[in-house]
Amino acid sequence: MKLLQPIFNNMNMPLLILMLFSSYSFGQAPKIKDYKITILSTMLSDTHIGEWGFSALIEADGQKILFDAGSREKTVLQNSEELDVDLENIENVFISHNHKDHTGGLISLKESYPSSFSNAHVGKGIFYSRPRANGADHYFLTNKKTYEALGINFVSHSNPSQIMAGLWTTGQIPRKYDEKNWSELGKMIDSNGNKVEDTIPEDQSLFFDTPDGIVIVSGCGHAGLVNTIEYVKKIIPNRPIHKLIGGFHLLKLNHEKLEWTANSMKEAGVQYFVGAHCTGLNSTYSIRNFMDLSSKNVLVGSVGTYITNEGIFPGYME
Repeated sequence: MKLLQPIFNNMNMPLLILMLFSSYSFGQAPKIKDYKITILSTMLSDTHIGEWGFSALIEADGQKILFDAGSREKTVLQNSEELDVDLENIENVFISHNHKDHTGGLISLKESYPSSFSNAHVGKGIFYSRPRANGADHYFLTNKKTYEALGINFVSHSNPSQIMAGLWTTGQIPRKYDEKNWSELGKMIDSNGNKVEDTIPEDQSLFFDTPDGIVIVSGCGHAGLVNTIEYVKKIIPNRPIHKLIGGFHLLKLNHEKLEWTANSMKEAGVQYFVGAHCTGLNSTYSIRNFMDLSSKNVLVGSVGTYITNEGIFPGYME
C-alpha cells in the first residue's frame, strides 16, 4: 500500500539532516502544567457561528496565543465575545498555513484589538506566490502589506522553534509518508522561481509537553497527521502523544487509510482526539472505533468546545 511506504524528496532533506544530527534540547523544556484550548471557529456550532475554517485560543500556564484566525472576517470576533473569551493583549498569533479559511479573520482581529497579534508565527514558504487563472494571487500574500501596515510582524519558521515558554512550532514537517491531502491543481512559485505543485510546504503545527504527554494542535494537517506525530516524537523522544486537536484533513480517507492512521495514533499513545474543521465527522467516529476509545475521549469539536489537562468539554454539539 503506497501510503505506508516512506517517501523522501528534496524538500525533506534539510529537515531530515536536522533530525538526525541536531541535539535537541526540547526534552529538557519546561512542561506545561495548566492549559485550556478553546475552539473559536469550526464547522459545527449551536448558537454561535459555524464555518469552514479553524481558530482556537491556547492558554498555557498564564500565556495566551491565538491559533489561526478563522475564515470570515467576523467569525472569531463574534464567537469569542459570545463565549466570553478575552482576546486583549495577546501578542502572538500562530498561522498554520496560507489558506483563507485559517487567515480570513486576521485583519478584523488586529483592527479590533490593536494591542494584540503583533507577532504572527508562520511557516517558511507561506508567502510563495500561488497565481490563479485570473492573475490574482492567494489571499494571505495579497494582504501582506495590509497586515504589516496594521503592525503585524511576521516570524518565519522552517525548523522546530520555541515561540513562547514551553510552546513550540514544528516548523516545516518532513513528508515521510504519502499522506497527500491537497489538490494537484494548485501551483506555486518556489524559491528558485519554478512553477511547481503547491504542496503547502509551510504547514506547521503547535505542540507542547505536559505531565501526561504531548499535546498537538493542527490547522489542517496538510503535512499529514502521522508525519506530524512522528516528527514531534523525534523532537521530544520517549514521550507519548497525549492529545491531538484541530483539523487533520481525514474526511476523504478510505477505510484502510483511516485504520492505518488510527493504528499509528494508538502506537504513539494518543488518548484524546478532537477532530474539527476538515477532519470529517465520519472519519472522527471511525478513528474512535478503530482506537476503541469512548465518546469522552474522541469527538467532533464544535465552537465552544474546550480542552484542558482534565479532559475534553464539548459544546452542545459533539
